[in-house]
Amino acid sequence: MNAVITGASRGIGKAIAERFLVEGYNIAFCSRNKADLQAVSQEWETSFPKSNTFYQTVDLANKEAVKNFAQFILEKMPTIDLLVNNAGVFTPGSIQEEPEGALENLIAANVYSAYHLTRALLPTMIKQQKGHIFNICSVASLLPYTASGAYTISKHALYGFSRSLREELKEQRIKVTGLFPGAVYTKSWEGAGIPAERMMSVEDVAETVFACYQLSERTVIEDVIMRPMLGDL
Repeated sequence: MNAVITGASRGIGKAIAERFLVEGYNIAFCSRNKADLQAVSQEWETSFPKSNTFYQTVDLANKEAVKNFAQFILEKMPTIDLLVNNAGVFTPGSIQEEPEGALENLIAANVYSAYHLTRALLPTMIKQQKGHIFNICSVASLLPYTASGAYTISKHALYGFSRSLREELKEQRIKVTGLFPGAVYTKSWEGAGIPAERMMSVEDVAETVFACYQLSERTVIEDVIMRPMLGDL
């Protein structure tokens, strides 16, 4: 069984990858940081010796880089059972105050990345007549948040992509699930002065993905909203 997970060198993506590595899946993954990728690859070779892992350093905001990564995947994996579009970036700022180009950059990283990678891998999944695509959206895909104008816009667009994709692919027996997490404790929150216990864990997000994935072929979980027990930050 083969899985493709973007942004899997740390945080949510790494936790999702490890949940499927436990099950014996082969993993193709990427991130922008070569050192992180090498460290994670070495860690997984030791922890999960029965699984194959393949990685590339990829800037997913670059269309040609995404296409090259897709070709790399198809050369390594004859089938694709799972695709998790997890990679994304956050840049704070209100619409009227955020820097010039913020929207373009966030749309490229958070939407175009998933769009182009999915399009490149879909022919294989359609030929199989099976597969499951997860788009890691955000609670910001559903509600506006202050000081996150372009980010909120980009995540709303990712939700629209997820919904359209699901409608198009249902007759092909390919599932599409949108995941909408609130605050999850990762390295990006270190130093913020907020205790980890106030946020969700990456392991809970990974378990949620796995739970949705393992249902029978006649059932799809369309959308999952996850929030910290005490609510959004």
